[in-house]
Amino acid sequence: MRIGLAQINPVIGDFSGNVKKICSFAMEAYRQKADLVIFPELALCGYPPMDLLEHPSFVQENLRALRTLQHELPPELGVVVGYVEKNKSAAGKPLHNTAALIHQRRILLRQHKTLLPTYDVFDEARYFEPASERIVVPFKRRRLGIAICEDMWGETEPQPGLRYPIDPIQDLLDQGAEIILIPSASPYYMEKVLLRAKIMELIGKGSGVPLVYVNMVGANDSLIFDGQSLVTDREGRLVFRAPAFEEGLFLIDTEALPAPLPPLEVSRLEEVRGALHLGIRDYLTKTGFDRVHLGLSGGIDSALVATLAVEALGPERVSAFLMPSQFSSEGSVHDAMALAGNLGIQAHTLPIRAVFDTFLSTLEPVFQGLPWDITEENIQARIRGTILMAYSNKMRSLVLTTGNKSELAVGYCTIYGDTAGALAVIGDLFKTQVYALARHIREDTGVIPEEILTKPPSAELRPNQTDQDSLPPYEVLDQILELYLLRNLTAEDIIARGFDPDLVRHVLLMVVRAEHKRRQTPPVLKISPRAFGTGRRIPIARAPYEPYS
Repeated sequence: MRIGLAQINPVIGDFSGNVKKICSFAMEAYRQKADLVIFPELALCGYPPMDLLEHPSFVQENLRALRTLQHELPPELGVVVGYVEKNKSAAGKPLHNTAALIHQRRILLRQHKTLLPTYDVFDEARYFEPASERIVVPFKRRRLGIAICEDMWGETEPQPGLRYPIDPIQDLLDQGAEIILIPSASPYYMEKVLLRAKIMELIGKGSGVPLVYVNMVGANDSLIFDGQSLVTDREGRLVFRAPAFEEGLFLIDTEALPAPLPPLEVSRLEEVRGALHLGIRDYLTKTGFDRVHLGLSGGIDSALVATLAVEALGPERVSAFLMPSQFSSEGSVHDAMALAGNLGIQAHTLPIRAVFDTFLSTLEPVFQGLPWDITEENIQARIRGTILMAYSNKMRSLVLTTGNKSELAVGYCTIYGDTAGALAVIGDLFKTQVYALARHIREDTGVIPEEILTKPPSAELRPNQTDQDSLPPYEVLDQILELYLLRNLTAEDIIARGFDPDLVRHVLLMVVRAEHKRRQTPPVLKISPRAFGTGRRIPIARAPYEPYS
């Protein structure tokens, strides 16, 4: 059977646009003599629709779009498309996450999703009722089974300690399925494609049937969908992998599958680079904006964000603001201008000293006699944030914030200052990862000046300030943060690995105390298994019990 893998980038709620795209890809598959074409999970409405599902009109428009597809698709072509179906039973959640098989203008099968993830960024059980049965359908002399995204993970632990009571793919195989189709909307994190391939290989080895996995591509808010659709043969060997971060239609003949691929390899830094490009580009496009801007300090974080923005959008759509104070070094101003010149972007220089002096003068009656402290440092950051937001309002340009995961974790940032903006591009990269990616890009393009990579990091909010005045060396800090944030280790677990006990407890207490800041920051582009945002839900008001004390 000739099967098309339609790796598309739908827009949430754009039913007419999504229908048009699905029909276009289906027509191309038909021209290429495909028997069947598969689209990603919830391709018709976009993923994740979240609380839009609670609006009856959203669900109704989705069903109307399905009927439009039913009559506009090439009738000879089988089409598997994901959409939202109403729950017809008298009990349970009102909706199903469903994939329909359409052929000859008839819906031959409605397969609901069985396994509804509620971990990390997922909250599907909030809206959907799981399938009560899995159905194998005959099509073109083959028996097909459909397993929607998480249904592929039935024999695994998608997160530590989670085991599903049902294995949907095993059920389909027990009914005699000869090909398993897997429409998916699986968000990206680093090297996740290797995990997907491993699961498919294990299923294939134990089943003796080919698996066709079609993943969504695109970005929605914090989530990036990488595509990288996969096909395994009857021995579980990987025979096809679609490109990352690109739409495309790919044809596979299950009766004449290609030779097995060599073991998968992933260039982690290049993969992250591509993911962030897509995250920036789609956030801008899908929110209806044309331009972005950011504060350019001469430091590593803003240099990396500016470079990624230019690579994603082009220099004509990116602007930078240099906002030096009396504490800004000549070297930092020079480095920022050099980077702007290398990138070919417009750079505005707006000194903030006079504004800062006015703030101090205004506050003098209530601050009189009190020593300089972090208050005056934060005022400078908030002045810069105000300037960036003013330009955003006037020019309809989105502000990209430049804070990294290390800073967000311990609160080394100013709420309503450097956290003000629309999108946190590198908010899921630890500082050491920022340096690694910036170095990688410099080796590739040379646009980031070497001086930016080699000078000590500094917020430059007081004389001779460096980050290490307030924080441990990033090489140590990031190891502690990774063990705590990504692996859920306690303070004692981390200390047992050789870290200083007082330092560990101090770092973890900083993480606790910064929770209110993170709750008010812009969306963070997710590139790790656990990013700040919906994937990490921690109360602000809580007691700092173990592992912090």
